[in-house]
Amino acid sequence: MLYIRLLTGVSTLKNQKGQGLVEYALILVLIAVVVIAIMTSLGEKTNNVFCAVDSAMTK
Repeated sequence: MLYIRLLTGVSTLKNQKGQGLVEYALILVLIAVVVIAIMTSLGEKTNNVFCAVDSAMTK
């Protein structure tokens, strides 16, 4: 009986560790998507500023 309880406890512990890893992975993916969206938006604005500076310097 003790052996069966130990086996079920170990498998439950493994499932909880796997669940935690999946949750961390989902959080990292969400952060990556937000960062990519922000960088895309800021990238276009930064490019416009550099183009304006470049055109002002060539005059």
